[in-house]
Amino acid sequence: MNRQDCLTRAGALISGDRHDAYGDFADTAECLAGLWSAYLGHEVRPRDVGYMLALLKIMRLRHGPHEDSSVDACGYLALGGEVDSRG
Repeated sequence: MNRQDCLTRAGALISGDRHDAYGDFADTAECLAGLWSAYLGHEVRPRDVGYMLALLKIMRLRHGPHEDSSVDACGYLALGGEVDSRG
């Protein structure tokens, strides 16, 4: 898989099937940030959710290459950037 294939696959996932199945990521990030904040006892912002999920995928790559984790990490970074840009 080359870089463009990775980004194209990530874009298709976050704009297609997963968006259709799970709705707008900004809503998910807000909900998940609230849950993580309650659990951790300090504020987690919705903008952090996409980046933290990307870190999970990056951590999994420590065990060797895995196309799915690479694609998902790119997707989560894009979603985090979108939420971050909304303010």
